[in-house]
Amino acid sequence: MNATNMTVLVVGATGSIGRLVVAEALRQGHAVRALVRDLGRARGLPQEAQAVVGDLTRAETLAPAVEGIDAVVFTHGSNGGGKSGAEQVDYGAVRNVLRALAGRPVRIALMTAIGVTNREGAYNRSTQIHDWKRRGERLVRASGLPYTIVRPGWFDYNEPDQRRMVLLQGDTRHAGDPSDGVIARQQIAEVLVHSLNSEAARAKTFELVAERGPAQKNLEPLFAALETDAADAIDAVRDTDNMPLMGEPAQVRADLEMLSAG
Repeated sequence: MNATNMTVLVVGATGSIGRLVVAEALRQGHAVRALVRDLGRARGLPQEAQAVVGDLTRAETLAPAVEGIDAVVFTHGSNGGGKSGAEQVDYGAVRNVLRALAGRPVRIALMTAIGVTNREGAYNRSTQIHDWKRRGERLVRASGLPYTIVRPGWFDYNEPDQRRMVLLQGDTRHAGDPSDGVIARQQIAEVLVHSLNSEAARAKTFELVAERGPAQKNLEPLFAALETDAADAIDAVRDTDNMPLMGEPAQVRADLEMLSAG
């Protein structure tokens, strides 16, 4: 893989994964733009990163953030905002950044979560976060832009010798606890950033966990072994078909139609 230096927008740049993505993207030679709600929140980010102010819930504020970028890494989350926060942030941020891009060709890496297709678990029933994150995934697929969607396991629950990355598909682990899979935050960041320059990772959706053993230095074979999402499909390859489009909220269907038409 021949790496290309990009201008990368990090959404959720001040979060626990976002900060690591900023650092990893800089380490890999990219120019980094960190989206923040206000400049005060950019304290602690590397000086090489350009902080840009925008509100994820308002698409009209995001034009400066997306101007001239080559890629977007989404690491945002509503963090206890309930059902309203899940809709406005977990889903809304994806929709609003895509709206602001207005069809400009950029590479996307979207982080959601392992178990995102589990609609019946207590966590999703109380928060609807899985449903809204999955709707965000659907927007990315409908956009026609090149993408990679990463569904990490439980952050930093791995043991020190548990670094061998395993990429799964079908989202079949639904215990709702670390038995579903664990992964280091730093490894999530590395996978998200590496995917931007990987043709093998294009149009791939996968769960990311770690097993006993050392970390792989070359991620390309891991990406290459995955099945590609079907062209024109809004769900990932192997995912359970348990979210019928016709049962979706009218606004969500309208958002998908708008992106597909664009």
